[in-house]
Amino acid sequence: MNARDVILDILRKAYQIEVDGYTFYSMTADRAEKPAVRELFEKLAHDETEHQTFLREVLRRYDEKGNEAFKLDLRTPDLTAFTAKIFTDQFRQQAGGAEFEVAALSIGMTLETRAIQHFTGAAAQATEAEVKKFYEFLADWERKHLDALQSLHNAVRADFWESSGFAPF
Repeated sequence: MNARDVILDILRKAYQIEVDGYTFYSMTADRAEKPAVRELFEKLAHDETEHQTFLREVLRRYDEKGNEAFKLDLRTPDLTAFTAKIFTDQFRQQAGGAEFEVAALSIGMTLETRAIQHFTGAAAQATEAEVKKFYEFLADWERKHLDALQSLHNAVRADFWESSGFAPF
């Protein structure tokens, strides 16, 4: 495979990762019965559609301009809503140790971890500085989601363990 085909393959896989994430998060939001839980997964699904749009644009630009397509103003996403204490407390209160929420957060973390691994691996293989920087940006983007999900998962899991009698304290 030549360098162009490798980049196209990585971008196509990246796009599929976002489609998979959107599908999972939107199905989870549809199934969620509690407003804060629904809101979290709706926001995650929305982020995945933004990622898809962004990647489509990069693919289009890459087709026209080659590696110049990766010279972008890369901004870290604002995940204030996910990390805000009020939102975390609302989610935690409404999730209330429920198995569905714990499992959904766990699956979301797995999806985000796989995305990070994909982009980190792509960055390690990239030979062009701009391309490498772009892949690292995408990995950081997914890491923000993972960190937010991990924080919520730890809190909800602790509540679940306590309500199930598994907490030793």
